[in-house]
Amino acid sequence: MRLRVAVPAVCLLIASFAFAAEDYKIDPVHSSANFSVRHMMVSTVTGRFAGGVSGTIHYDDKDISKSSVKATIKVASVNTDNENRDKDLRGPNFFDADKYPEITFESQRVERRGDGFVAIGNFTMKGVTKQMELPFTIGGRINDGKGHGRIGVQSTTTVNRQDYGISWNRTVDGGGVVVSNEVKIDLNVEGTLVPPAAAAPTGSAQ
Repeated sequence: MRLRVAVPAVCLLIASFAFAAEDYKIDPVHSSANFSVRHMMVSTVTGRFAGGVSGTIHYDDKDISKSSVKATIKVASVNTDNENRDKDLRGPNFFDADKYPEITFESQRVERRGDGFVAIGNFTMKGVTKQMELPFTIGGRINDGKGHGRIGVQSTTTVNRQDYGISWNRTVDGGGVVVSNEVKIDLNVEGTLVPPAAAAPTGSAQ
């Protein structure tokens, strides 16, 4: 009788772990924050924060509202493949990286919308914090063959740089400006599963 009771109990316990919420650490090597902005109204300049994305993801596939994300971008990692322009972007005309070294996002809640999700939270750039709705999709969850669980997340949004005090500009002939205010952001994030903490011992053997 004891065996009959124990087997279902063990199966239930295993199932509960299989569907438990998971914590992931963002992998900077396999994650990127890319951006693009119109230049002189005729072309688009692209850039990225190379290896500068870090943070954590708490993912609950049974109740997405219990999920959360906290991410940090190192401003000094900005790279547009032009040394002079990158130096200017790090300077006070734009990001002012010495004074404001990080861009951060911390969700307050997560909602399911259509085929995707939205993380709603505080986005901080150049010392200015505003609420942002960040739409995202889950690219998938896998085991990488080395014993590490991984998750992929993609997101695209647009911000107005003027809202965050990044206001430098100059007019050009014809009434246009050197740099547009709207900046498109593309995020590709890969997280590595954080193993659950080992269970604490319940006491010494009797």
